[in-house]
Amino acid sequence: MEISNNQLLRFTTAGSVDDGKSTLIGRLLYDSKSIFEDQIEQVSNTSKKKGHEGVDLALFTDGLRDEREQGITIDVAYRYFTTPKRKFIIADTPGHIQYTRNMVTGASTANAAIILVDARHGVIEQTKRHAFIASLLQIPHIIVCVNKMDLVEFEEETFQSVVREFEAFSSKMMIKDIRFIPISALLGDNVVNRSENMEWYKDAPLLHTLENLHISSDVNKVDARFPVQTVIRPQRDGFIDYRGYAGQIASGFLRKGDEVTILPSGFCSKVKTIDTYDGELDEAFVPQSVVVTLEDDIDISRGDMIVRTNNQPELSQDLEVMLCWLGNEPARHRAKYIIRHTSNEQKAMIREIVYKIDINTLERNTDDTEIGMNDICKVKIRTTKPLMIDSYRDNRTTGSIILIDEATNNTVAAGMIV
Repeated sequence: MEISNNQLLRFTTAGSVDDGKSTLIGRLLYDSKSIFEDQIEQVSNTSKKKGHEGVDLALFTDGLRDEREQGITIDVAYRYFTTPKRKFIIADTPGHIQYTRNMVTGASTANAAIILVDARHGVIEQTKRHAFIASLLQIPHIIVCVNKMDLVEFEEETFQSVVREFEAFSSKMMIKDIRFIPISALLGDNVVNRSENMEWYKDAPLLHTLENLHISSDVNKVDARFPVQTVIRPQRDGFIDYRGYAGQIASGFLRKGDEVTILPSGFCSKVKTIDTYDGELDEAFVPQSVVVTLEDDIDISRGDMIVRTNNQPELSQDLEVMLCWLGNEPARHRAKYIIRHTSNEQKAMIREIVYKIDINTLERNTDDTEIGMNDICKVKIRTTKPLMIDSYRDNRTTGSIILIDEATNNTVAAGMIV
């Protein structure tokens, strides 16, 4: 299949501490000649100050001052590069367990995930945690890079042992495509160029694999969902009767003349016009930002949703959600949180913990009633007013929520509606 050089692939890296994620991305950028000379010079100088003989490839992604000084990745570092075949956006995420929440952020829009495994240590808890989060977020392609093969004498059996271990674990998860590549990010084996030290590996190196991955659209193009962000009512002459509803189309498309229903009120009307800064449109589709006017004067405000009358989401105050707890503090029993869903914001409460996931075994623990940092669990949430929801499987935008602590305004959880 021929790949267009205009295609954009978003991928994230994940793995445990010191598995070599930043070094791998640095090697990808360096060997594909995607780094400017002034960046190379800056990193070379920093490497010399730190006592390294050559260029410390990890410094190309560890952009924060604290990261450079401590030699660890803290924030999600986004990098962009292009090859003749494809454009790429990389999200380099931290490996420390306290930064698992950053991995959730970096992976939420990814088409593929690279999970690094240290060949010396095999599959460990963080590997399983990141693989499970990738499956929860329904990332279609997982590439397991068994790194530091140079430290195990490039032995095929060590690589195959990691493959068997990972396959035994991942067989319990819904992952469409898993690939395994033995690499040495430090030396460059099987990253951009094929390794001369591992002739037993017959498949493509990492960059070639990334260039030829099939990108299937995860955008729902069928179900029209238009969350209203704000109401446009100009007070200038000539616009006195204008009342438009601005927002971004979350999924599907809208056409002039479509019969629509406004939720949660349930009132019906027809699309009169679809306006943009550049003029009027006959139709608009995801992810365009537009202003919609209706033929009838209906009371609509931020958080309402315009949908096609014959294709509506579920309207509910009771949600079942797979929740990733991001907060430093544990969830408070029956405490009130702010829930944000598209442009809607309500008060919400975690009514029940259905089960927690044991990351090592993927077993469901129904006895544990505490939710702490990095826990992944299925919960029941009650909101003060109905939300217009789809399942995350059907619609990533209308199927996802975040919870915010009222007191601190910190985001404490991200969830996928079941």
